[in-house]
Amino acid sequence: MISEVFSRAFLQVIDLLLTIYIWIIVARALISWVNPSPFHPLVRFLYKVTEPVLSPIRRIIPPIYGLDLSPVLVIFIIYFIKELIFQLRFAS
Repeated sequence: MISEVFSRAFLQVIDLLLTIYIWIIVARALISWVNPSPFHPLVRFLYKVTEPVLSPIRRIIPPIYGLDLSPVLVIFIIYFIKELIFQLRFAS
């Protein structure tokens, strides 16, 4: 009983963290359109948190006509993971 409650709570926390990370990726994509100062603390935070995930994807799928699709692909992957978590949470 307690282990089931703990596992469900753990999966909910993971789901929340993935949702927050999606919004961080969206913020980084939006901020890249306005060419912000690279020395601003918020910009540095967004790049520091998202670059380790986006960079490998960017090596696999380079920008197409100057359009970086790595944020979109990462968000699709995160939604796939979230769906797996949802199925695990309600499997039993």
